[in-house]
Amino acid sequence: MASYPLFFFFFFMFFCVFAISSHIASSATEEDEYVLTLDHSNFSQVVSKHKFIVVEFYAPWCGHCKNLAPEYEKAASVLSSHDPPVALAKVDANAEENKGLAEQFGVKSFPTIKVLKNGGEVVQDYKGPREADGIVQYLKKQVGPASFEIKTPEDAANLIDDRKVIVVGIFPTLSGEEFDNFNILADKLRSDYDFRHTTKAELLPRGKSSVTTPTVRLLKPFDELFVDFQKFDVDALEKFVEDSSIPLVTLFDQSPTNQPFLVKYFESPNAKAMLFLDFGHDQIDAYKSKYTDVAGVYKGKGLSFLLGDLKDSQAALEFFGIKEDQTPVVIVQKTNGLKFINLNVEVDQIAPWLKDYMDGKVKPFIKSEPIPETNDEPVKVVVANSLGDMVLDSKKNILLEFYAPWCGHCKKLAPTLDEVAVSFENDASVMVAKFDASNNDIPSDTFEVQGYPTLYFRSSSGKVVPYEGNRTKEDIIDFIQKHREGDETATEPSKDEL
Repeated sequence: MASYPLFFFFFFMFFCVFAISSHIASSATEEDEYVLTLDHSNFSQVVSKHKFIVVEFYAPWCGHCKNLAPEYEKAASVLSSHDPPVALAKVDANAEENKGLAEQFGVKSFPTIKVLKNGGEVVQDYKGPREADGIVQYLKKQVGPASFEIKTPEDAANLIDDRKVIVVGIFPTLSGEEFDNFNILADKLRSDYDFRHTTKAELLPRGKSSVTTPTVRLLKPFDELFVDFQKFDVDALEKFVEDSSIPLVTLFDQSPTNQPFLVKYFESPNAKAMLFLDFGHDQIDAYKSKYTDVAGVYKGKGLSFLLGDLKDSQAALEFFGIKEDQTPVVIVQKTNGLKFINLNVEVDQIAPWLKDYMDGKVKPFIKSEPIPETNDEPVKVVVANSLGDMVLDSKKNILLEFYAPWCGHCKKLAPTLDEVAVSFENDASVMVAKFDASNNDIPSDTFEVQGYPTLYFRSSSGKVVPYEGNRTKEDIIDFIQKHREGDETATEPSKDEL
């Protein structure tokens, strides 16, 4: 899963339209294994021998990993005969002896795929498809040249694309520091953009045909259609490309044409402003015009803008707990998960409300289910509006599960947590509780929830510890006993209970 806030993950799950590529035939037999198996004992040795190797960090129990496995193997069989061969490998990151590797590579969810170059000196996230032919095409692009030279009109014929941002370096000569830095950038960002370079600016379809100093020209299918940049510090180049590749206002709908720009929008480190309304609204043109004007005012100020049609935005409204009769609605979500919402917003309210937001005058919106009138089951129900009283300000030792009602792993864990809770029912200093994270906002400054179920233990003194052990009654009870505080006289659950 992506490392975005949980909302962005759900956004992609419900909305983004990903191209479904044709099935790739594999020459691998059931006996063949083209994916290398790595662990802590051979990882460094194997990686050091490869200029380019792809490593999947997986867990045997992970459903997504199981779905990926046959596709990954098919891709490995095809890429083994590529010139040069491309190695694919896997590491069981759930195995105790490999957890150091998982920590080293920042593995927080499964599967996590990394691209390692130059014997492991360069590590990049894999951002490609998860089906065999998509993996093959993506990785073939990664091992080829990062940028291609434009020499003829034919080379420049495909530089205008309504789905892509294309980055072109224009140089008097294909040498020197500027050219070297451009190639460093191209290699770093090759998974996200197409790169070209040339000494003949007159071949390019947009921009000045006479260029005398090194220039990066970004060609795009929106806004001003092209933009030039002439600072060749690698970090400055990267920021220019990333900032310029997002439309001033990204359109949210089901069109595959917009999907790449939606990906860039949600990957941006900026806070996200979103306007959802019925595109059949009698004032739709006024809303679009005003919203675009406001987006221009805040360009480069840490706020990215999206416009969504109501018919394509039902899951987004459900996620935020907003009803259709509360639209048009403007939502701002910060990268820390805080949300700010203006319901039934009028055209002339958009600009002043966003100014108030930027000035820190708007209070965050917290989505919460109602606090239960009765809460007498062994596992207590916590909602966003009761999290403070029941957990954060409590003097109890609390095991808190973050779950989703549709999650199969959560359903499997539920009876075990009931048993744990019953084991402590006579111990007033311990509470087992659950929190529906799909219908309540999570304070991301306290709890990091990347998937379901996620369990945390909060001691009576306020120390928060994630639970990452086995999901058995005995293991969970042992964990609680180990980490509980402030009740030295407490007795352990009886052996009969265990």
